[in-house]
Amino acid sequence: MVKSSTWLGAASGWFVRMACLAGCGLCVGAASTPPPPPPEKLDLSHYHLTFDDEFTAMDISAHGPGTRWTAHTPWGGDFGDAAFGNPGPGGPFSINARGLAITARKDITGHWQGGLICSVDKDGPGDNGFTQRYGYFEMKARLPTGPGTWPAFWLIGKDKSHSASEIDVIEYYGDFPRYFHSTEHVWVGGKHKYLQARLNEVPFGLLSSQFNTFGVLITPATTNFYLNRVEIWSTPTPPEYDQPMYILANLALGGGWSIKGLSSPQVMQIRYIRVYQAADAP
Repeated sequence: MVKSSTWLGAASGWFVRMACLAGCGLCVGAASTPPPPPPEKLDLSHYHLTFDDEFTAMDISAHGPGTRWTAHTPWGGDFGDAAFGNPGPGGPFSINARGLAITARKDITGHWQGGLICSVDKDGPGDNGFTQRYGYFEMKARLPTGPGTWPAFWLIGKDKSHSASEIDVIEYYGDFPRYFHSTEHVWVGGKHKYLQARLNEVPFGLLSSQFNTFGVLITPATTNFYLNRVEIWSTPTPPEYDQPMYILANLALGGGWSIKGLSSPQVMQIRYIRVYQAADAP
């Protein structure tokens, strides 16, 4: 668990919360305890880029093919309390100097629209788009602040013939700005065969006040989760993750929490999504 009292990589640099208890405010004659060294950051020197979108141009279509991203899940299901909109006028996607903005808005009838991007256009034979077996998947983003917002960055296994695999790199509920979830799923016959979840605590406002990187490194042995390229969780890799996975990122709403008091609009700003592969990948 990442706590505010531990070292955390942030845009402003390393920081630590320390206290010195002395009646006069001075630590005279007391032996000082040096701060711990900064944690090791992920070393990608033996990896190469296989996917890199800095969102300098719009490359999203409703259902593909022919674009880098599609605006719906490849199994055709929206989720949450806002329909996922298509690109175009009035849609949730726009390009600015900071990359891709996914904007959730409420229309004059009171209905909300959110946005999702996916790196493949459909499940099964004939699919088009990016998938990768193993490697490091990363999103750099600034998240919205409103209660009821539900942004996420996640991966889905391409092979669903025997099971369904999912990795939630980050799943954030705006009602709880000091926390985000990382979760591993494997379903067989619609029921969980494997479920591991981690609640990560961060300093208040960190996720919405600055850009942060959220990543997962999948290897045959372990699956490691990162915040600003500092490891926050590691688990044994289940055999079902030995397959190509595709990428999804979204700004959904709800997720079991009320959106009644949510102000419109809400924005998830994605600076980039990148994928790396090890030089000696199996």
